[in-house]
Amino acid sequence: MSSTAGQVIRCKAAVAWESGKPLSIEQVEVAPPQKNEVRIKILFTSLCHTDVYFWDAKGQNPLFPRILGHEAGGIVESVGEGVTDIKPDDHVLPIFTGECKECVHCLSEESNMCDLLRINTDRGAMLHDGKSRFSINGKPIYHFLGTSTFSEYTVVHVGQVAKINPNAPLDKVCVLSCGMSTGFGATVNVAKPKKGQSVAIFGLGAVGLAAAEGARVSGASRIIGVDLNPSRFELAKKFGVTEFVNPKDHKKPVQEVIAEMTGGGVDRSVECTGSVQAMISAFECVHDGWGVAVLVGVPNKNDAFKTHPVNLLNERTLKGTFFGNYKPRTDIPAVVERYMNKELELDKFITHSVPFSEINKAFDLMLAGEGLRCVIRMGA
Repeated sequence: MSSTAGQVIRCKAAVAWESGKPLSIEQVEVAPPQKNEVRIKILFTSLCHTDVYFWDAKGQNPLFPRILGHEAGGIVESVGEGVTDIKPDDHVLPIFTGECKECVHCLSEESNMCDLLRINTDRGAMLHDGKSRFSINGKPIYHFLGTSTFSEYTVVHVGQVAKINPNAPLDKVCVLSCGMSTGFGATVNVAKPKKGQSVAIFGLGAVGLAAAEGARVSGASRIIGVDLNPSRFELAKKFGVTEFVNPKDHKKPVQEVIAEMTGGGVDRSVECTGSVQAMISAFECVHDGWGVAVLVGVPNKNDAFKTHPVNLLNERTLKGTFFGNYKPRTDIPAVVERYMNKELELDKFITHSVPFSEINKAFDLMLAGEGLRCVIRMGA
């Protein structure tokens, strides 16, 4: 056991005290893990749009002070009562959603929507006792997505911890704990393009490019990138995108443009924007008879879209996905192995790196729309 097991650890964390204000590096106290919990030393974390969205706190219930962060890699420091499949010194990825291995979803081969641990953006405490494991001078600091990786140490439910190959570089595979797996899995697990088929990707941000990487790995012959920002097109070529469509360049709906380009429609499409218009286009641009469209992007609260039922009757399929249909504990270790075996490329997703002391720079880069993923080096 580590010398700190069972004790409170004092360490640095980046605390969001209020919405939209720069994070503040503070000395926090991290309590020992309780039943079914794991305390992790975070070595690398990266910034995802979801962190920025809840830091900005527009359109949801603001919960402050809070330690954000959910894409990360680290090493287990200690484990709580009842934890048997993870031990100190294991290399792990904390995941924003979980796998209890006992509920109907976890027992189903078809679902990763765990009843106990699926994503909950409003919960700011641990499930075991409803209390936070973080505090400053005795005052609790709220958790975020059960992960709170913008801290040198964090406490996570064991069902949200993926044990991975200790040889995997944590500064690279940390991005698999959210965005990259979401996009990559949407293509390989849900759209499932066959070798030689065509795929349209709507939205060429980090998740969309991960979906394009999934199409490349699957052997797609044409990967059509759709985005309103033409500056993204050059970078997207690195991810296998072969053609580009900017809807603003055309008078007709983009689904008609794609249908003309492909002789009736693409075989598969993956929508990664959250825009209702993009969802309609992604569905209506797939070929009748066999086309499959997959929705990944998260819409606004009151959004709805309509399409003619004939589009479905003509044997097009519309699917949704959450976290690429990956079960965190069961499946993510194998995704890490795909990287280790050089099937999946991750390095090209990581465009910036900053020390923990400069974490606010990562927010500035994302708000400016620069780069894909910025990895934050803890302890630096």
